[in-house]
Amino acid sequence: MIGDMQRWTPNVASIIEHAKEFHPTKEVISRMVSGDIHRTNYEEVCIRSRKLASALEKDGYKKGDVIATLALNTYRHLEMYYGISGMGAICHTLNFRLHPEQAVYIINHADDKIIFCEVPFIPILEALKDQLHCVEKYIILCDESDMPETALKNAISYEEYIS
Repeated sequence: MIGDMQRWTPNVASIIEHAKEFHPTKEVISRMVSGDIHRTNYEEVCIRSRKLASALEKDGYKKGDVIATLALNTYRHLEMYYGISGMGAICHTLNFRLHPEQAVYIINHADDKIIFCEVPFIPILEALKDQLHCVEKYIILCDESDMPETALKNAISYEEYIS
């Protein structure tokens, strides 16, 4: 017997779709790395999460791929959570407090294909880059105009990536 409580399969993407449908203008407020306050809403988070998922799929990433984040709790990280998980990939959150040896092991063991990284954490990854054999691309969580010089291979700003 099929119950009437739920006629859809729950998934992560459906959470942000629900928020967009029923609470589109509800504010999402983040304190950025710079200290600035950023304001957005659930409709915008949903749209940008879809853009991220589309960019990842266009790049050939698919369901089951492991995509890492080395990020703080900002609106971009929220978008990554829904965009990565929503397309069926695995959102692997990394801890910037790990010892470098532990970070290398965890990243390689998880087979992270991409690492999304906050600007202040770039030096951590630059020090480890030669030991991270699985990482194909680094996406830096910034605007195109704020993209720093980096030795990380295939590095691109987040805003350029989702545009």
